[in-house]
Amino acid sequence: MISWMQKHRKWLVITIWISTIAFIGAGVVGWGQYNYGKKATSVAKVGDVEITNQELQQSYTELYNYFSQMMQGKFDEQQAKQFGLQKQALNQLINQALIINLANSYNLKVSDEEILKAITAQKAFFTNGVFDKELYKTLLSRNNLTTKDYENGLKKELLISKTLALFALTSTPLEEKSVQTALNVADKLNYKVLDTSMVNVTPTEENLKTLWESKKAEFMTEAGYDVSYVVQPTTHKEYTAAELTDYYNANKMQFTDANGNIKTQADAKEQIINLLNQDATKKESLKTYIAFKKGELDKSIPIKNALVNGSTSIFNQETLKELATLTQQKAYMKPKLINNEFVIIKLNKIIPSVQKSFDAAKPQVTALFMATAREDALLKVAQSSVTTFSGTNTDFITVKDTKGMSGLNAQEEAEFLGKLFSANKKRGFVTLANKKIVLFNILEQKLLNDSKDNVNSLVLKFKTDLLNENLLKMLKKQYKTEIFVEGL
Repeated sequence: MISWMQKHRKWLVITIWISTIAFIGAGVVGWGQYNYGKKATSVAKVGDVEITNQELQQSYTELYNYFSQMMQGKFDEQQAKQFGLQKQALNQLINQALIINLANSYNLKVSDEEILKAITAQKAFFTNGVFDKELYKTLLSRNNLTTKDYENGLKKELLISKTLALFALTSTPLEEKSVQTALNVADKLNYKVLDTSMVNVTPTEENLKTLWESKKAEFMTEAGYDVSYVVQPTTHKEYTAAELTDYYNANKMQFTDANGNIKTQADAKEQIINLLNQDATKKESLKTYIAFKKGELDKSIPIKNALVNGSTSIFNQETLKELATLTQQKAYMKPKLINNEFVIIKLNKIIPSVQKSFDAAKPQVTALFMATAREDALLKVAQSSVTTFSGTNTDFITVKDTKGMSGLNAQEEAEFLGKLFSANKKRGFVTLANKKIVLFNILEQKLLNDSKDNVNSLVLKFKTDLLNENLLKMLKKQYKTEIFVEGL
């Protein structure tokens, strides 16, 4: 999956900002601990524009939730780390700040009326087709946002949009004709798909030990924690009709059905009771927390022990992050709601990461060796057979065709065609992001007469992307960027 994301990173990150509304309704994702330099609340400064820690957290959350949704939930913090999501989040804010510096140099402003118009147009804040001020406040509150923070973010977005509108582009007939011609070039191919399953590699013990010696620092055990914890028994109480009504009236915005409509008190009764019980349990858990710290825990509440780390944990990622902040002097964590139970955790000992022995690291070393060796072996096969291979013939295809080439899925085929039509060879091979190699021989070429494409939008997208890229390059030279966060 990481290779797929690396391949598409240009398109995933090319937008200069992600709308603030993107994280409404999504949880906040943390990115770990950093040491701050010059300013306690700022992570960077670009020209005259400061980037705050809160903005970095929000930018990271937006990207994390975007990837998680795109990958259908199969995206975690380890993958986010591999993909450099923290740095991408900061770069996104730096790009914003560069544009805002430019806007300030033009003395561009966003009025209160423009902000109000943008807010009241957001359908996320509508009830029965009309803007709902209370819903607006409630949704922001649920996501730990104040109206001031949200409106400041929206103001920046509008200012960036207004600035970029100064560079509105158009397409010319010559540009459209050139793109149309490129899209209509068609090739008839003979091709063959090679993948690493076609080559056999047998590593020796010496091969593996040599690789392990050269990359010892990469084969480490995972840091972990020796903890004790107690689970607060759930409180079950009887509530009066008045208590149920008061709670419903104070929190009715959170009792909605599948269509987003607010439930009646009768329909929400079970949820109300569960939430009241949860509040009562939380109060009791705070008492348990104090008793646990003092060594005065009720003997009816068992103390459990566990060894946890990022891979094998009975706790969620948020709890592990907080656990990482505990010390021997501050060893107790306040009650956390985990799987509908309040848990109080005590840190007994930190288990540091250590270098693995060769025997312990051998499965990882073998996998790394095999992956690299197979890629090298496959490349040699491609180089030796490219001039003589005989494969499968295609009909005439263009860069925008995905007709189901044997051995390639639609994504791989699109990648292959993109590289094929930018190559200047009649015969050769293309290496795909997933390490497959496609040998090709162009048998025949012609120009189709097809004008169905929306060439105007393609030209404008290309020119806009090119403008944005070069505009940012120019602004980076003009405005100094200072980063106050270690590790980014």
